[in-house]
Amino acid sequence: MNAIASCHRCFELLPLAGMRRERALGRDFLLIEPDLLTELSERAFRDVQHFFRASHLAQLRAILDDPEASEGDRFVAMELLKNAVVAAGGLFPSCQDTGTATVYGWKGEQVLIEGDPVAAFEAGIARCWAKGNLRSSHLAPLSMYEERDTGTNLPAQIKLYATTGDRLRLLFIAKGGGSANKTFLFQETKRLLEPERLLAFLDEKIRTLGTAACPPYHLAIVIGGLSAEQCLETVKLASARALDDLPTSGDPAGRPFRDLELERAVLARTRRMGLGAQLLGKYLCHDVRVIRLPRHAGSLPVGLGVSCSADRQIEALVSADGVFLEQLERDPARFLPDRAVALEQAVPIDLDRPMAAIRADLARLPVGTPVLLSGTMIVARDQVFAAVAKRRAAGAPLPAYLRDHPIYHAGPARAPEGWPTGSFGPTTAARMDPYMPEFQAEGAALVTVAKGNRSPLVVESCKKHGGFYLAAIGGAAAVTAKERIRAVEVIDFPEFGMEAVHRITVHDFPAFLVIDDKGNDLYTLRN
Repeated sequence: MNAIASCHRCFELLPLAGMRRERALGRDFLLIEPDLLTELSERAFRDVQHFFRASHLAQLRAILDDPEASEGDRFVAMELLKNAVVAAGGLFPSCQDTGTATVYGWKGEQVLIEGDPVAAFEAGIARCWAKGNLRSSHLAPLSMYEERDTGTNLPAQIKLYATTGDRLRLLFIAKGGGSANKTFLFQETKRLLEPERLLAFLDEKIRTLGTAACPPYHLAIVIGGLSAEQCLETVKLASARALDDLPTSGDPAGRPFRDLELERAVLARTRRMGLGAQLLGKYLCHDVRVIRLPRHAGSLPVGLGVSCSADRQIEALVSADGVFLEQLERDPARFLPDRAVALEQAVPIDLDRPMAAIRADLARLPVGTPVLLSGTMIVARDQVFAAVAKRRAAGAPLPAYLRDHPIYHAGPARAPEGWPTGSFGPTTAARMDPYMPEFQAEGAALVTVAKGNRSPLVVESCKKHGGFYLAAIGGAAAVTAKERIRAVEVIDFPEFGMEAVHRITVHDFPAFLVIDDKGNDLYTLRN
């Protein structure tokens, strides 16, 4: 697996200098200067924050054209296409979680890189995050228990392989935390290698993905591997469609291959699960890749992972002919339908009222009801909830802002000049689940807004304490910032950076009632 599927991509020639031919030991070598890698990585990561592959956008449009798609499927697909249009403007990245910068490289033996290639790539990544309206999400451990944001989104994850030839092939990936969290390893046995047993196993495990990582997903499944790490790395590459040119059958030497028949069978099963594109329906997944690897006789690792709606990867090639970068779609608006997909019978909710009045309105609605939120919300997520819980354990009261307003679990990217905020989509609700019973028992976080499904713990807490959970559309952070957030103010924990407590004003912010005060959960009612 030493090549990426470049034959299916279109590339543009970049006007980058910094390479030359050198002859030594009777052979010609391509010598690459570090500044070239720095400029290339800066450009690549800038592009993936604002543009998508045309094939990904075409899959979203196909949902709108499918008469079997649910209303939820179509609304999510429409929001994601609108988000792509906003992101392509260059101000707002497509997702507020601008991801971990990851670089894979396959360096031919006739390619020489001057200096430290990792440092060269990281210099470009640092420049991209410093110049763009991006978000630093990486925490440096100062001790086992104390962390601090690096402020640069470094370090990056960089891996270079040695291969044959005189070219350097590269794959740049920006992988968000929510998507990365949906990577799983299962250590199984040969007993699993029976058709019906394997399908049943995959059906069970895919359902556990839920909707927290912004489906529709590009799903990758890997059966086998000479080690756990080989299995999971193959999952990551397959989810980026970087292994699409693998053969479709095995051989006695143990070559990896794609199982196209199993891909079709698994995709068909995902279409019948009912989870849909975040809000029930057909489109949990855009597509499925299933890759079979060789294995040790005593081990059968099985890997599962996704690329989410922030589907951000781009390929590059450096050769004697020049520096080439994959062309992403510059005109996503061409995938929009003639008519917009609107929320039918969405209920407006005025958030600038006492919490009791907001809850009374929500109590009258069945789960699944779309709402349009306008007014004040408080933004708080992982670090804030942990810090507040620690204060509470020491005897301090919970902050009034957690009681007085709905809580939006999110963390914004840097605001473009002249705008109140940068990209500002929801984060995964489930990470806050352990705090909910304690907080709700004291009248806090009784209405929360985030993305994805939540645990039975939250369902029971909402039933006991009169709480509600609303799901916003994950993956639509750019359009949310540009069209739905009117004002932003940091009011507590400024030292937490993007995880500080913000007070925001929203207008016609779309969400769906998922958990109510009667113990109903939209996702458990789907069947």
